[in-house]
Amino acid sequence: MLFITALLLALISQSVWGRKSEPSLHESDGGLFRGSDKYDFAVEVAAAGEECFWHFAHQSGSFYLSYLVQWVTGIAIDHRLFVTVNSPQGNLMVSENAPVGRMNFQTEVTGFYRMCLGNHNHFGAIRVFVNFGVIYEGFEETKMETEEGEIVLNNTLAGIEESVQKLQNQIFHMWRHCNFARMRKGKDHYLLQSIFNYVTWWSATQSLVIIVSGYLQLFAIKRLFKTNSGGPRC
Repeated sequence: MLFITALLLALISQSVWGRKSEPSLHESDGGLFRGSDKYDFAVEVAAAGEECFWHFAHQSGSFYLSYLVQWVTGIAIDHRLFVTVNSPQGNLMVSENAPVGRMNFQTEVTGFYRMCLGNHNHFGAIRVFVNFGVIYEGFEETKMETEEGEIVLNNTLAGIEESVQKLQNQIFHMWRHCNFARMRKGKDHYLLQSIFNYVTWWSATQSLVIIVSGYLQLFAIKRLFKTNSGGPRC
């Protein structure tokens, strides 16, 4: 009887702990981000491949995603990247199909939002710089919760607090613009490096062709003036 009672208590506790307000993902899932409100890094999407990431966001937050294709490898000719963001329920929030994109939307549900980057090219990889995160009512790192019914006695302090929140929001957007400019700088760097490698290899190839063609011409002219020393003389 005691064993049955303990088993029932265990089942009840599992059912209670299973009803979480936040969705749970397996720890071994790749591309899982949680803890910080902003990330920026570069990732390489394989040919005809897709890279997905998850980011946790609370309700009534401002979710943003910026990306820029820096360079392509192989014989890839399409620089476009198909980017989608899905809600925790699987609904499509925003999508973009371009080499450069900026996305913003309000989070209506608390949970993990999925971002997927798709490569159209079947014979070349794409390197893309990604910057995403969540901002809550002008706070950069955390969301400050206030109790209901709280009365602000000092209007001056309330005005200062509002001004500081607006200033933090403006600084955050300035940081986003600077980060996007840094992404463009990285793209220009890879473009210049690619042009330099192209010019170097093409010049070396032309020099080699000129040397080989000159040697062949000299060999052909030498054959024209070659005489047969073993023949009879007049």
